[in-house]
Amino acid sequence: MEWITVFTIFARLSGTFSVYVIRKMETWLGKLEFFSRVSSAPAGDVNSRVSPASSGNINAKVSPAPSEAVKKQDDPGSVVVKDEAEPHCRCLGRNTIANAAAKVGPAVVNIAVPQGFHGITLGKSIGSGTIIDEDGTILTCAHVVVDFQGIRRESKGKVDVTLQDGRTFEGTVLNADLHSDIAIVKINSKTPLPTAKLGSSSKLRPGDWVLAVGCPLSLQNTVTAGIVSCVDRKSSDLGLGGMRREYLQTDCAINAGNSGGPLVNIDGEIVGVNIMKVQAADGLSFAVPVDAVAKIIEHFKKRGRVVRPWLGLKMLDLNKMIVAQLKERDPSFPNVQRGVLVPMVTPGSPADRAGFHPGDVVIKFDGKPVESIKEIIEIMGDRVGMPMKVVVQRANDNVVILTVTPEEANPDM
Repeated sequence: MEWITVFTIFARLSGTFSVYVIRKMETWLGKLEFFSRVSSAPAGDVNSRVSPASSGNINAKVSPAPSEAVKKQDDPGSVVVKDEAEPHCRCLGRNTIANAAAKVGPAVVNIAVPQGFHGITLGKSIGSGTIIDEDGTILTCAHVVVDFQGIRRESKGKVDVTLQDGRTFEGTVLNADLHSDIAIVKINSKTPLPTAKLGSSSKLRPGDWVLAVGCPLSLQNTVTAGIVSCVDRKSSDLGLGGMRREYLQTDCAINAGNSGGPLVNIDGEIVGVNIMKVQAADGLSFAVPVDAVAKIIEHFKKRGRVVRPWLGLKMLDLNKMIVAQLKERDPSFPNVQRGVLVPMVTPGSPADRAGFHPGDVVIKFDGKPVESIKEIIEIMGDRVGMPMKVVVQRANDNVVILTVTPEEANPDM
């Protein structure tokens, strides 16, 4: 390079200090020459790592955030980035709610049931339902199609069903469970029927967006939106007697006629069945979780009714904080981390006959460790009359093994 030669001759004449300066100049000029060559070379000759904003010859669609390393083709100047879709974003977009409503809406039906007194028809009770199978199976609420004495006498098990597209059918009440307030209605159609998909309520969290679809006050095809307020609201919290039940609590607007309609997630899947609201408050609506509904439907298919084992125990889920508080009150309380406390035993019940005592802590049921009432219910399933081993821990850490045989619960309990 001509510059280097000139500066070297000058350095020999100028002494040691100038030599030092010129050597620094040589280093800098060498780097300048290298970058000059790279910038003037064709883009295809660069074999180095390609940045996301590179102008080189990239022969594939480049993802903003590729999940796999860049792979080279036979041509060393081109690279391939795997065109892998990003994980689905569950953000609430402009059309999210509208798309979910459009997906489930055609399958939501209006159910009208004749009402009367001593054989005189006085009007019709209006409710909602959802077609969940192409064979015409409709999911709805029991209180929409039956009364507490069974099938409404004026309807004789028949209901009027109107679809969103205007078609009308006569429906037959196949099954109804008053305890869970879930019923199945069947219609027959020679033409295809729209259906909605059952989702999963176990994936819901407080704050998730949901839709309530139905026919409130006979206004068909009504959609309201809100969020999940609670995923496990207990029936005892609502002052409801009988056996333990859990509900989804939402702030969706629910009115008379919404009963039996679907609670829907933003994917357009059914996650619950709307059954009631608190009359004296706004934004307090409740639905039966679809996971519980799916089990009820299986009972219907298997036996035509829901079979519930009964032990005769009042139970309470324990955690570390509750255990610590109980041990402060009574140092002899069992030394457990979790389990199910038995505060009361019904006299004459299967649990009473098995030897359960108030204050027992259930730690194993039918050979499986348990930490919640829900786990005990799932273990029992519909097994009635079958002995089960239960391990309980009592005061001063006394461990006892009991054998209990569940009975079928009275439907009126």
